[in-house]
Amino acid sequence: MRTRGFTLVEVMIVVTIIALLSAIAIPNILRSRHNANESAALQSLRTLSTALEAYRTNQTPPGFPRGLAQLGPALSDPPYIDPVLAGGVKQGYRFQYNVVSRDRFFLFVQPTAFGVTGSRSFFVDETGVIRVSTTRARADASSPALE
Repeated sequence: MRTRGFTLVEVMIVVTIIALLSAIAIPNILRSRHNANESAALQSLRTLSTALEAYRTNQTPPGFPRGLAQLGPALSDPPYIDPVLAGGVKQGYRFQYNVVSRDRFFLFVQPTAFGVTGSRSFFVDETGVIRVSTTRARADASSPALE
């Protein structure tokens, strides 16, 4: 009587090969996600900077909104930004908006989990120049400009 199937050694070899391939692929996948989060945060920052300036020019007298929610679909018709971004957190990054005066604002963008969702923080003000920090310290007006 002849039985068909795999021996224990054959199954263990296949499992080992799959484990090795996973050990190689998973860090690359996580790094890709990390980079995608940073790219999305940077693009969202550019979008917000443009939306804030558009909002300011449409007001009489000109001025920036009190919060990001005023740019979203719930309080603005037409909306300047999507509802997720108006909530202040998107793709692993937190957006903190501060109005200094009628003509000045600061927008800070930091990863929600430094090193996991992102490793750079960003800053922009009414000048539109995006600044970056690669440390845990929040980017600000004195940080180097993003190139």
